[in-house]
Amino acid sequence: MAWAIYPKPKLSLAGRGHKVYPYLLRGVAVERVNQVWSADITYVPLPGGFMYLAATIDWFSRYVVAWRLSNTLDGAFCQEMLEEALGRGRPEVFNTDQGVQFTAGAWTGRLERAGVAVSMDGRGRCLDNVLVERLWRSVKYEDVYLKGYERVPELEGGLRAYFGFYNTERRHQSLDYRTPAEVYGVGAKTA
Repeated sequence: MAWAIYPKPKLSLAGRGHKVYPYLLRGVAVERVNQVWSADITYVPLPGGFMYLAATIDWFSRYVVAWRLSNTLDGAFCQEMLEEALGRGRPEVFNTDQGVQFTAGAWTGRLERAGVAVSMDGRGRCLDNVLVERLWRSVKYEDVYLKGYERVPELEGGLRAYFGFYNTERRHQSLDYRTPAEVYGVGAKTA
C-alpha cells in the first residue's frame, strides 16, 4: 500500500449536496449492545506523511466492530468497514460526524437498507461522538506514538494487534473492569 504526504486533513467536511441527518442521541440512555454504533476517521502519522484510520465502535461495550486503514480519504475504505461491521451485527442507530464519507448516499443508503437509523453529530460538536474520540486517544497514546511506526505494513500489523488487545484484553473501568469483547457478547469476533 502506498502512502501520500499531504497537510493535516480536515476530516469532517460534509459533501456538497449530501443530506445531513439529525443527531438522534441527545438524552438517550445507551443500555445494550448494538443499540448505538459510531464511526469516525483520524489520521495516523508516519515519518513521511500519514494514513487515515476509520473505526466502528459499539457504544455500550466499547467494542471495535470493524476498522480500516487507507492512504486516501475516498469513501471506499469506509464502505468496506461498514460492510464488515454489518456482517457482524446491526445497530439500531449509527452515529457519525458530517464528513463526506458519512454523508454520502452510499453510506447512508446502506444503513437505511439495513433498517438502521442514521444519526449525525451537530457541527463542531466532537463530544457527540466522544467514545470514538476516546478510542483515538487510546490507539495513539497506547500504541502509535509509543511504537513510532515507520512503514505502512508495520502500522497495519501493529493496529491489528492493538485492536485485538483492546477488544479482548484491555479492561475498562467504565465496564466494571471487563473487556469490550466480554460485554459485547460471548464469542464476539475480534476486529
